[in-house]
Amino acid sequence: MRGRKPRGPEFVRGLQGGAQERQRLEAILETVAGRLGISEAAEQLQMTPQRVHMLREQALQAAMDALAPQPLGRPPKSGGPDEERIDALQRENERLRRELAASKLREEIAVVLPGRPRRGEKKRRTDTAT
Repeated sequence: MRGRKPRGPEFVRGLQGGAQERQRLEAILETVAGRLGISEAAEQLQMTPQRVHMLREQALQAAMDALAPQPLGRPPKSGGPDEERIDALQRENERLRRELAASKLREEIAVVLPGRPRRGEKKRRTDTAT
């Protein structure tokens, strides 16, 4: 193997965190690497083997969760109440513009077809028999 010898669980020593957390993580990684047994790690950390098993599972699950794929790019800005209000007003404005356009269209049709009764009006009867 060429290059540097890979650092194993000792890598933890350079990470940020408290001394106790570093010691626990290093012991957990030693058990995963097979360099240390669970009972030996429990003795070293002064806890029960069951607690070491539980910590090991939690640490590995947290590592797995941290490695899950994330959506690309920046997360969208969460708009506050002002943003939501502006969006609602823009939607209402667009709706009112469509209603105005439809109303103008109905008016133009009423001008072109004068014999047609307007909306809400009844048809007029003309007397032709006199």
